[in-house]
Amino acid sequence: MLDVRITGGTLIDGTGGPARPADIGITGGRITAVTEPGGLAGESATTDIDARGLMVCPGFVDPHTHYDAQLMWDPFATPSNVHGVTSMIAGNCGFTLAPIKPEDADYTRRMMAKVEGMPLAALEHGVTWDWHTFGEYLDRLDDRIAINTGFLVGHCALRRYVMGPASVGNEASPEQIEAMVALLHECIDAGGLGFSTTLSRTHSDGDGQPVASRWASKEELLAFCEAVGQHEGTTLEGIVDGCLEYFSDDEIELLAAMSAAARRPINWNVLTVDSKKPDQPEHQLAAADRARALGGRVVALTMPVQVPMNMSFLNFCALNLLPGWGDILGLPVPERIARLQDADVRAGMLERAQGPEAGVFGRLSDFANYVIGDTYSAANEGLKGRVVADIAAERGRADDPFGVLIEIVINDDLRTILWPIPTDGDDASWALRKEVWDDPRAMLGGSDAGAHLDRMCGAPYTTRFLADCLRGRQLTTVERAVHMMTEVPARLFGLRERGRIEEGWWADLVVFDPETIGAEHASLVNDLPGGTARLTAAANGVARVLVNGVVTVADNEATGATPGRILRAGTDTETVDTTKG
Repeated sequence: MLDVRITGGTLIDGTGGPARPADIGITGGRITAVTEPGGLAGESATTDIDARGLMVCPGFVDPHTHYDAQLMWDPFATPSNVHGVTSMIAGNCGFTLAPIKPEDADYTRRMMAKVEGMPLAALEHGVTWDWHTFGEYLDRLDDRIAINTGFLVGHCALRRYVMGPASVGNEASPEQIEAMVALLHECIDAGGLGFSTTLSRTHSDGDGQPVASRWASKEELLAFCEAVGQHEGTTLEGIVDGCLEYFSDDEIELLAAMSAAARRPINWNVLTVDSKKPDQPEHQLAAADRARALGGRVVALTMPVQVPMNMSFLNFCALNLLPGWGDILGLPVPERIARLQDADVRAGMLERAQGPEAGVFGRLSDFANYVIGDTYSAANEGLKGRVVADIAAERGRADDPFGVLIEIVINDDLRTILWPIPTDGDDASWALRKEVWDDPRAMLGGSDAGAHLDRMCGAPYTTRFLADCLRGRQLTTVERAVHMMTEVPARLFGLRERGRIEEGWWADLVVFDPETIGAEHASLVNDLPGGTARLTAAANGVARVLVNGVVTVADNEATGATPGRILRAGTDTETVDTTKG
């Protein structure tokens, strides 16, 4: 007697091999039969899924999410669930909600609101904050999540727990490092998958100070990595300043040394690809070569789709990171508007945004090619969807698109939603991306799902990529696309018996329609605790998603089932050999 029988579908098993007709039987959460069509005709099943005209593949593995808070009020991890994600990694970038002391809850909420774009009201109203240890945090989620989730242990939480407020602004003493390492061991024993950290200048806390991990010494970082290497099935994730553009020699050496010290892979987020910087991918990927020489492994995450960004002059976003802009955009709204109305101030902002010191954020300075999103005043009626350059020309100010943009946002009291047109959508950039996808030093991922909720929605990259492979640019085969989103990340994290359709393996599956698979455009909805907003996107063509043999999505909608597991180091993962892959 089967629990689930899937018949008539085209099987893509996750290995990258050719698709083939096959039927699948599932019992006790695992795949118990993969047969030729009709091979299960003699079996009975509690649930039958007719997959004629559909494709069946392993569930997708998202290696970089920030659902640490959202899972507390949304156990389905929407919208990742409807886009076929069945396993994911959270606790990235050094940010986790545990371990934590009660007196540090407010600081942690404000830090997460600032650095990861989680609305403060949602963190205040949607999270109980009644745990202490990492294990207690995991206990809150056990048996009540819809997606298998592994959690790294965040550097910032470890530092704050041991050092308190002194974790910001100070290096740790040898005694404090020893205490933090002991705490990390405890967290991994309780189920943590490993260690994550950030040294990126873009990461500041709610007080505007560099987050705690950015004050760590190299000795501290390596001590954590050595501790991770003492546990089976662990991994590392880290971000350094050069992740956004070009690694320095010191950063390459650090990433390589961290991996070598742990004898575990370290992945970083995110490798951008732009034909205007054709040397950038190889420079960034070369960190893996240095790691290999030391006995480690460094893997770059890169996105296979472009993720539109919502920006505004009201809420913290990438515009705040342009040189000198944060001082202005951080002012109270009335003062901010007054400064923006000053022509000299605008000229200075534009000059800095387009100057060399803007670095990677300089790509945001082509204000003529911004598209106006939602507007909120009668003065801006009819502007949604229009390009700023066209509006400026229409108003006889073709030479001042930035000034016109500022007028528009002031009319809306700065609430106007802005969409910068990506500068890396040319054919040469896509050809370069394909080269990166085929490089074993890189891996697909980097959705940031669960973070930056009102600014971006990267969760649908899975269905959008499949749509592009089947009906769009067709830069790679659907079999290869599935392989890159299933077996490849599953093997990097050592997920036991996940990432392929194989007898005896966990039944994490996606059944989809190749003619309609894809994602709707992201839309802003007010469904977070505290009445706050986020961007989300519906799925198309997702007939079924199964997690551990249970249907969690049917016809693009969640069923309400929560069969997901907490993925614990050693129990649900195996150690990955850093000398391979």
